[in-house]
Amino acid sequence: MKHLGRLMRSASLSGYMDLVRSLGRDPHAFLRTVGLKAQLLEHPEMLIPGDAVRELLEITARATRTEDFALRLAAQRKLSALGPISVVLREEPTPRDALDTLGRYLKLVNASLSFRLEDSGDMVILREDLLPSPGLPMRQSMELAVGIMFRVLTELIDPQWRPQQVCFTHRPPADVSAHRAFFGRHVKFNQDFNGLVCLAADLRKPRESGDQGAARFAREYLEAALKDRGESTREACRELILALMPGGGCTAQEVARHLRVDRRTLHRRLEAEGFTFSSLLDHVRSDLVKRHLRDSDLPLSEVAELLGFSGPSSFSHWFRNHFGCSASQWSKQTAGAVAQGAVRAL
Repeated sequence: MKHLGRLMRSASLSGYMDLVRSLGRDPHAFLRTVGLKAQLLEHPEMLIPGDAVRELLEITARATRTEDFALRLAAQRKLSALGPISVVLREEPTPRDALDTLGRYLKLVNASLSFRLEDSGDMVILREDLLPSPGLPMRQSMELAVGIMFRVLTELIDPQWRPQQVCFTHRPPADVSAHRAFFGRHVKFNQDFNGLVCLAADLRKPRESGDQGAARFAREYLEAALKDRGESTREACRELILALMPGGGCTAQEVARHLRVDRRTLHRRLEAEGFTFSSLLDHVRSDLVKRHLRDSDLPLSEVAELLGFSGPSSFSHWFRNHFGCSASQWSKQTAGAVAQGAVRAL
């Protein structure tokens, strides 16, 4: 069994080399900075470390002063970039069915990316998220993920299709015109989730069927790849914690229920991997709170709610215990450090 961890297909950086050259910079220099070789990008199915990709996108966007760098990459994407998964998606009867299938096989594309669909009357909310990595900004990675999902849906629905809203948890760029040109006018920042809000009717539109035989073979290949991949209990728990935390129902009992095991079995499996549920919950919270405080302008009361705390006071107590200062003090210190880093990168 292969435990691939947080790896992603090198196809995620398709077009990177040419885009960086078009901005007048040397892509090899940026790749060397994060420990990647250009040869890896020549093979779309090659698996590369997701954290290296995140760091690469942030470094490149900052050094080239291109806030919409990820969107420029996403603009080049087509459904076929998903490899064998695209064959199956094209043969699904509706875009909603295609999204359900994509959710099943997404770990084969990017092990740290997840999304879920929520029905809300005549709307469907498509929430995307990335498992946090300590110390790594995620703005560009998140915009790339949402941008690619948008491009996929335009192929599944209609080239002229636009979502009702596009939401990001991070603060807006200095100039939002590029984001509006890419997604449409309804782009919002400092929101409580990353993703798209779509009309349910758009996702129910029937699609023409094509080569079902090719889709069947592709699905068999993907099922075998899923079985071969495997997944640690820790990573499965981290993903569920990320999904359940904003609703305040992130307990060991609830996570165990989603994993279809009892709570004792969950604790036993985590212990075998060197973790407890509470320590894992704290790890995820610590990574997420740093992301929110660094990248967004959300009020602390909203940050507390997104982290599953019952109120601001319990959040403040937890934060001071883990970071040795208040959230406001931490934000000021981090803002200064980020500003110094940006100057050095230029």
